[in-house]
Amino acid sequence: MSDSHAGPEEGAAAKPEPQVPDEPSYVADEPPYAAEEPSYDPAAPAPLGVERTPTGNADVDARLARLGDADHLATDGHIEVYEDVHGGLRDALTALDERPGPPVPSGTPATSSSYDNRS
Repeated sequence: MSDSHAGPEEGAAAKPEPQVPDEPSYVADEPPYAAEEPSYDPAAPAPLGVERTPTGNADVDARLARLGDADHLATDGHIEVYEDVHGGLRDALTALDERPGPPVPSGTPATSSSYDNRS
C-alpha cells in the first residue's frame, strides 16, 4: 500500500488560487503602453544674476549689457542674442586692429657709444 496521494495532506490548508481582475487597469480608450504626459511645466526664463564689470570701452560694455536680454528669453531665443553679441565683439576687436598705433620715430636714434669716441 502506498501512502502517497495527489491531494493536499490532511490538516494542511489548500493554497488559494490567484485572482485575475475581470477589467483591465487602463482606460479603454488608451492602449496599456501609452506614456503619461509629464505633470510639470518648465521653469520660466529667469536672470542668472551674473554681474558685468565695465571694461572701459563703451562699445564692448554695450555688447556685454546686451547679454542681459537673454535672461528674459526662452533658451531657443538665446542664440540670436549670443550671435549678435559675438558679432559686435568681433567688430570691436577688428576696429582695434585698424586703429593706427603710436607714431614711429623718424630717423636713426642718436647713440653715444664709447666705440664712436675711439682714439
